[in-house]
Amino acid sequence: MIIALVAGEASGDQLGAALIRAIHSSHPDIRFAGIGGPLMKAAGMEIWWDSEQLSVMGLFEVVNHIPRLFALRRQLVARLLDLNPDVFIGIDAPDFNLGVEKKLKARSIPVIHYVSPTVWAWRAGRVKSIARSTDRVLCLFPFEPEYYRHHVPADYTGHPMADQIPLQVGPGSARQTLEIGDAEICVALLPGSRLSEVQKLSTPLLDAASILVERYPGIRFLMPAATEIIKTYFNTELTKYPAVNCRVLTGQSKAVMAASDVVICASGTATLEVMLVNRPMVVCYRLAGLTYTMAKWLKLVKSRFFSLPNILASEPLVPELLQHEVNGENIADEVSRWLDQPERCTDLHDRFEELHKQLKIDAAATAAKIILQHISAFDEPG
Repeated sequence: MIIALVAGEASGDQLGAALIRAIHSSHPDIRFAGIGGPLMKAAGMEIWWDSEQLSVMGLFEVVNHIPRLFALRRQLVARLLDLNPDVFIGIDAPDFNLGVEKKLKARSIPVIHYVSPTVWAWRAGRVKSIARSTDRVLCLFPFEPEYYRHHVPADYTGHPMADQIPLQVGPGSARQTLEIGDAEICVALLPGSRLSEVQKLSTPLLDAASILVERYPGIRFLMPAATEIIKTYFNTELTKYPAVNCRVLTGQSKAVMAASDVVICASGTATLEVMLVNRPMVVCYRLAGLTYTMAKWLKLVKSRFFSLPNILASEPLVPELLQHEVNGENIADEVSRWLDQPERCTDLHDRFEELHKQLKIDAAATAAKIILQHISAFDEPG
């Protein structure tokens, strides 16, 4: 049996690797091939192209990459048609994967889209085009299948990250590993996993850090860079803030979160990870100016919130700063509210634990079971 997969960026690589391991646990002879990252490769996947090639963000930022992405998709589809896999699984990256899925579905290759696009928040009309492109949608969050009920089969799988992270994550071990004293105040800076995100957020985050140094003498900062390129860029920016005591690491994001009193975080999957590690956070989201203006003008954003903890809870558990609100003073003020109000942190801890339990349903095994059943049903005559 052959399963083809395409995953975009680091979060898709994590999901894909967990899925591969779950399927291999009961079907060790299945071959996996396609586009993925280092985790999927380590799990046993044959990598044709690296998932980093799909990491493009924003409405207008993608324009310069369109010719390259179209060429890559043509090459990929041709190779997949030649491979004729038992199923194709597009993991996230909907703008790329749904086009691939539509072409494969037209050639009678079973297709599954893993990770629902955010139809509940952004471009809700996509549900119909998703239904035309794929045979089934696997959803990470419990509220998502309802959006597909009249269009295409959709299943809630839970989130693999919720299974991987314990319900209780104490700071002691992480602080010892990262050489942070028990009594020291430590704040994590997570400006994103893409260089384009880091370029937009590094200045306001470091501005906030410089303000916090004045408010809390001796405060420490940690920044887990997703790549060496990001580490180099952030270290260069850091030289402009000599008073900020910030250690820049390669990876180790979970340890950094666990060691921190508060996390300043770019919106995205990282907010879910911070929620599961159960730390207070301040969430920042900044798009290119033209992208943001068009999104507002076209009323493309439907959700009240943009951070996953708030969306899952349907209430503002953590502060969100958007676009022009993302500046050093605002970020520092929100961090101070967490540091100065321990009872607020206790209440948040309880709510985060409740949300963690909702998502902790052995997600990779659930998704693997659905996928294998789907293949069997597709292969049945009639």
